[in-house]
Amino acid sequence: MSLAGKTLFITGASRGIGHAIALRAARDGANIAVAAKTTEPHPKLPGTIYTAAADIERAGGKALPLVVDVRDEASVIAAVRQCAEKFGGIDICINNASAINLSATEDIDMRRYDLIHQINTRGTFVTSRACLPYLKKAANPHILTLSPPLDLKPQWFADHLAYTLSKYGMSLCMLGLAQEYRAAGIACNSLWPRTTIATAAVEFALGGATMLARSRKPDIMADAAHVILNKPARECSGNFFIDDAVLFASGVREFGPYSVDPTATLIGDLFVAPDAPLPPGVKVEFMRGG
Repeated sequence: MSLAGKTLFITGASRGIGHAIALRAARDGANIAVAAKTTEPHPKLPGTIYTAAADIERAGGKALPLVVDVRDEASVIAAVRQCAEKFGGIDICINNASAINLSATEDIDMRRYDLIHQINTRGTFVTSRACLPYLKKAANPHILTLSPPLDLKPQWFADHLAYTLSKYGMSLCMLGLAQEYRAAGIACNSLWPRTTIATAAVEFALGGATMLARSRKPDIMADAAHVILNKPARECSGNFFIDDAVLFASGVREFGPYSVDPTATLIGDLFVAPDAPLPPGVKVEFMRGG
């Protein structure tokens, strides 16, 4: 499997999971548009679009750093056009940009509510829509969104309704686009982690260093994405994938190296049912809402 010569447009690729997906594709020799807002170093968060681009080039890919705010339609459309002009088209759209806020209904102010919905649901819709004209021309086009399986159990809504609505909105985009563009052969899928992933979002929103130690590295999502993106688009659309299930189905049997601390019990991520089948040997403890 290889993404050599493929062009990926990845939102939020300056750090975290998006950055890991970019590096995995870069090792194949892919072209990657790093579409994110961060142009100057953040005091607490690593990575800018320029450092990410340098990482991609060192890994063997070609990079195009683009200043993009997914809330701004014009910004997205211009960046997508630049990417297509630079690399001769777009093969893959990755909706990775996302905002998290786990506040309860009475605790979240509407400004923050609007923010997470503009970035998550609307950003996914705007970015996917902008890429569609180019994906229609690609040989094996994929849209992959980092969003959860659509499980309507009340437990996923009760503690953080605003956030759940925004993430499920991303998944609904994939559900709808998969059917709308099935005849065009554009694969539209969601990918979600079984466990928490060691990113800045988890560190600051879910529990600091302790949570990070019981998380997996972003590499597991990158490797799972790589498997999905190499599948024939016409045979793989409308799915809600879980990272380790994808890898297990592809032949991976050892998941220990993906853990930040292989001796620690992993913490299950939100929106993954505790009774969902686990790969042999994987142990997960579920937090609230699980």
